[in-house]
Amino acid sequence: MEGKKASESFTIMNELVLPNDTNVFGNLMGGRLMYWMDIAAAIASGKHCNAPCMTASVDNLSFKNPIKLGNTVHIEAKVSRAFNTSMEVHLKVWGEDHLHQYRYESNEAYYTFVALDPNTNPRPVPALIPETEDEVSLYEGALRRRQLRLILAGKMKPHDANELKEFLFK
Repeated sequence: MEGKKASESFTIMNELVLPNDTNVFGNLMGGRLMYWMDIAAAIASGKHCNAPCMTASVDNLSFKNPIKLGNTVHIEAKVSRAFNTSMEVHLKVWGEDHLHQYRYESNEAYYTFVALDPNTNPRPVPALIPETEDEVSLYEGALRRRQLRLILAGKMKPHDANELKEFLFK
């Protein structure tokens, strides 16, 4: 299977924050944002492997700034690394205040998706080819993030996470 460039999975999604999307403070609800991010990540992972994909995990969802009612949400998603049947997708989120004419960082996260065959069994995915410095950095860190996810899920013993140990105990 031939590898694919990270840029080929790049996805941009925009949403307008409406009253039904907000909490009592007029901020976009985190769950609604996670829902939109999940859609963007599904599109990016599907573009990478040309197959339907299912969310396997969400981690490191960091809320930097709230997005207010009436603002626009910009979500960018791109596959950061492909493993055997799974892909890590890196997402960045900005809010845009049209009234005051500025754009601001809101969130960042990593989602993991698994590619599925017609019988909904995991299927192999193409390798990822990082090209830019940012893509290489995300690619290199993805193995450590994967090992941490597997440890937290009880699927890997901490002493088996060699890349993570090497990074933490330099």
